[in-house]
Amino acid sequence: MTDGLFQDHDLIRVIGREGFLIASGGAASLLQTAHPKIAQGVYDHSYTAQDPLGRLKGTMQWVYAVGFGTREEAERLSGIVRSMHDSVTGPGYQADDPELQVWVASTLFATAVHAYRLIFRRLSRDELEEYYEQSKVYATILGCPYEMMPATYGDFREYYARTLTSLRITDASRAIAHQVLHPRLSGGRLNEPGLAAIRLITAGLTPEPIRRQYGWRWDRTRRIRFHLLMASVRLVYPRMPLRVRAFPRDYYLHQLRRKFAKATRERRVEGPAPSGAGPST
Repeated sequence: MTDGLFQDHDLIRVIGREGFLIASGGAASLLQTAHPKIAQGVYDHSYTAQDPLGRLKGTMQWVYAVGFGTREEAERLSGIVRSMHDSVTGPGYQADDPELQVWVASTLFATAVHAYRLIFRRLSRDELEEYYEQSKVYATILGCPYEMMPATYGDFREYYARTLTSLRITDASRAIAHQVLHPRLSGGRLNEPGLAAIRLITAGLTPEPIRRQYGWRWDRTRRIRFHLLMASVRLVYPRMPLRVRAFPRDYYLHQLRRKFAKATRERRVEGPAPSGAGPST
């Protein structure tokens, strides 16, 4: 696709197309909500507990629209997200706070780099610089001023390390972590093997200062299990056909485009608003 924000050879697409990254989403999500302001906003306004799969769907559609969609799709969906964020306010927090947008984009980048290294390979310094620059879009497309993002990959590393040591998770953070790692899903205990693997991956990808604050057990046995799981995935996953590995991207984008097409058809049926029509007062 040539009418998007990026080209197919850009690292944000080469890395972001891998469906395995969804398994690392728990770590990114709980790094975000390790920030007290983000945690409180999510706790007060999110529907994660009531509809975890719906929340995942909404997040992944936005991530894929920005990285792989057309420019119109990326901007349209990001506009919807911005309008939703307008109402996410409370004591001491606003969802459109650039400080919080920088942290969210940073966790998406850092977690993806970590997961990609475990399954494929370590990125070179030049690749990290390139990928980081492209990943800034996840903040800037939501209105964060470009200059708010750490300028270079080296600046990012300093910012990320400094932020990790400064974060103090709250009761809201812990409540959200429980919702993410122990979701209410149809199927009950049939989901437990998969959820246990997700919890292990989440703990393994989460930096030690945050993992310790969440109180997750990370002894020798857990570390061995994590590395064995990653070794198994590394042996099998890269050898799968790309169309299989990229299926989540294609699935979520297909659903998003169907939703957009339906909304467009409905607007055409309804027609333009009558002359003089406007919001009631």
